[in-house]
Amino acid sequence: MLNIAIRAARAAGDIIVRATDRVDLLNISAKSRNDFVSDVDRQAEHEIVNILQRAYPTHAVLGEEHGEQGPADSEYVWVIDPLDGTTNFLHGFPQFAVSIGQFYRGRIERGVVYDPIKQELFTAQRGAGAALNNRRLRVTQQKGMQGALLGTGIPFKDQSFLDAYLGMLKSLLKDAAGIRRAGSAALDLAYVACGRFDGFWEIGLQQWDMAAGVLLVQEAGGIVSDLEGRDKYFETGSIVCANPKLHGIMLELIQPHLTEALRYRTGQH
Repeated sequence: MLNIAIRAARAAGDIIVRATDRVDLLNISAKSRNDFVSDVDRQAEHEIVNILQRAYPTHAVLGEEHGEQGPADSEYVWVIDPLDGTTNFLHGFPQFAVSIGQFYRGRIERGVVYDPIKQELFTAQRGAGAALNNRRLRVTQQKGMQGALLGTGIPFKDQSFLDAYLGMLKSLLKDAAGIRRAGSAALDLAYVACGRFDGFWEIGLQQWDMAAGVLLVQEAGGIVSDLEGRDKYFETGSIVCANPKLHGIMLELIQPHLTEALRYRTGQH
């Protein structure tokens, strides 16, 4: 199943790469405020779905652009983002990826994140570890915020949590070596798994943004939680991840900035 996911990710990546020189000719529409979709997103998703459904016609597929397809009662659900980082792609900013995650009975079991520009293939299978182009991955051993390089995502679509986010940013920035906002959550998570980032946090993600990346981090020895340290990140759309030591420190710095609205969002009430 992982090999089929890899084949689908590479096929979608080929579509994306072929379109990088003709972005000005694409049909682009806004799904919502600051959220765009292009012909390439749709074509890439169509290619992924075709490959998955030919191989596994009894599996369900949840895609960012076309929603749910296949049997509603299937124990297997593929969750796909055909182009994570569409805004980057449309501006020629080379930080975007294909993300494919597979759930079995509600638990993420396999994940692929593919950067078609750098030709970096991140893969993970539950219990079998995570890899980048077949090289085994481990999260960093960073023990504290001093010297840590963090990734993040600014909540630009729904800005109702922006003030809380900026408070978190200020607290985490105080001692960190730097914070990067690169614009593709799938790659941000992959970068935590391979040690390019020491940690990552974001508010307002969708399941397809992070399904594959979550498994990458976990299989590389990292901890993934929501903003309150629970495993409700797929439900809440908020995520914090790092190695076990740094994860706890990040949570301590984040939690004073959790507003009632954010706590409600994360299901405390």
